[in-house]
Amino acid sequence: MLAKDLITDEIPPLKTSDTGLMAINWMDEFKVSHLPIVKNHEYLGLISDTDILDLNITDEELGKSKLSLLRPFVFESQHEYEVIKLISSLKLTVLPVLNEQQQYVGLIPLTSLIQQFSTLAATREPGGIIVLEMGLHDYSLTQISQIIEGNDAKVLSLYVNPMEDSTKIEITIKLNKEDLSAILQTFYRYNYNVKQSFHQSEFSDDMKNRFDSFMNFINI
Repeated sequence: MLAKDLITDEIPPLKTSDTGLMAINWMDEFKVSHLPIVKNHEYLGLISDTDILDLNITDEELGKSKLSLLRPFVFESQHEYEVIKLISSLKLTVLPVLNEQQQYVGLIPLTSLIQQFSTLAATREPGGIIVLEMGLHDYSLTQISQIIEGNDAKVLSLYVNPMEDSTKIEITIKLNKEDLSAILQTFYRYNYNVKQSFHQSEFSDDMKNRFDSFMNFINI
C-alpha cells in the first residue's frame, strides 16, 4: 500500500490565518498532537501542541508567529513502510503527504497507520503464532518457509525484530494453522530456539483486547 492510500479527509490542515488556540482546539478535537500548516497548497511545516504552548502563541495568527517548524513528509507514491519509519522515528501523530510537485495533498494520522498495520500483520486472521530467536547470520527465510509449508501451513505474516544490544533477532511468524504441534516439533528437530508459541484460542482475545486498549488510549 502506498502513502496516498492511507490519507484521511477527516483532519483538515491549518491556515496561516488560524490562531494557536484554534490549532490546539483542533488537535483536541481530532485526538492528535500535530497539524500541518498549509498556504495555497504549499506545505509550510508541522506544528505541535507543545510548540504553541511553549511559545505562548495561543492568541496569535500562526503566519505572524516566529515559528521554527519541522517539515517531515512523504510523497504520495512512497510505500507504507516509509510512513511507518518516519512516524515512528519522529514520534508523530500525523504525517503530511505531498505530490510530485511538492504540493500538500493530505495527511496520514497515526490511528489509520495502526489500523493498517493490524491488517498487514494479519492479526485478525485465524491461526497461530510462533516466535523464534536466533543469530542474525543464522536467519534463513527459505528454510523457515520450507519447515512451515512442509507441515501443510502457510505464512500469513512475518517480521524481524533486532534484539537490543545483541547480534540476535526475533522472528515473529503468523500462520494460517491453529495446531502448531507438528511445526514446532520440526523446528526443534532443526535446533531452532522457539521462544514462544500461541494457539489461536490462547492469543486471539488477548491480542484483540490489547489492540482495543491501545486504540482507546490514542483516542483519550
